[in-house]
Amino acid sequence: MISTMWWLAGRFAWVVVVVVGAVTLCFFGLHAGEGDPVTTLVGGNPVSPQTLETIRKDLGLDRPLVLQYLAQLGALASGDLGRSYQLQQPVAEVIGSQLGSTVELALAAGTLAIAGAIVVAVFTAGRNKALRATSNGLELLAASTPPFWLAVLLLTFFSFGLKLFPVSGADGPYALVLPVLSMAIPLGAVLTQVLRDSVERALSEPFVLTVRARGASETWLRTRHVLRHALLPLVTLSGWLFGSLFGGSVVVESVFARPGLGQVILRAVINKDTPVVTAVVVLSAVVFVVLNMIVDLLYRVIDPRLRRR
Repeated sequence: MISTMWWLAGRFAWVVVVVVGAVTLCFFGLHAGEGDPVTTLVGGNPVSPQTLETIRKDLGLDRPLVLQYLAQLGALASGDLGRSYQLQQPVAEVIGSQLGSTVELALAAGTLAIAGAIVVAVFTAGRNKALRATSNGLELLAASTPPFWLAVLLLTFFSFGLKLFPVSGADGPYALVLPVLSMAIPLGAVLTQVLRDSVERALSEPFVLTVRARGASETWLRTRHVLRHALLPLVTLSGWLFGSLFGGSVVVESVFARPGLGQVILRAVINKDTPVVTAVVVLSAVVFVVLNMIVDLLYRVIDPRLRRR
């Protein structure tokens, strides 16, 4: 019980460190770039210097940079994400209205990538050299293809060419197919290569001979015994996988003109909407840390030896 409490305390401290670090980098990175949020906010409208100064004061941008940074940290600590400069809405509402679409895309792509990796790796590991070489070559090609380029190819062929799927938007399940494939194929290829190596190492373990001696089929051996021993590397990469999917949906959502955090963060960066950008960065950092905590817990489920540590 005490060790669990210490573990949870350490993880909570790690959450704080990661979030503060992410906020710090985001805040000073945005302010280091060119452009003024107030000038961007008013656009090309003729505005007097006095009006610009009033807007800057209302937004708290007239204070020294360090005080702005500390104020933002204090607001985040109290759960206040602030208001969007550009949309003049609470940031929580801006993100909340688009979060569901991004989560849907990330979960669907991650699930497909993991499921595909398990099926391909389990049934190609230790097989004849021709099958393994063919699979490995296709995986290298898929893993080296940027999601943006893959999205354009899928869009050109299946939407503009065959007209099987919608070109843009998020209306219905068909509109989800191509964006999911664009994100899942490269990541699934990486996971497959890692898992196959792990499965082949597990197939060389002594317990495999024992299971085969009992008359178990090859499929039963691989799915029931070998896969469990080979899952740890996949679980480790799965934490990174969902984190990258959540943060990397910007490009794919832009290509397919899907609603989601991708469009929100893109507009916010262009308009130097600091509260929105900071909130999305914080959300991504929290997701990353939480996923790593889940991965640590899964280690103990998969490998009982870790529960005694």
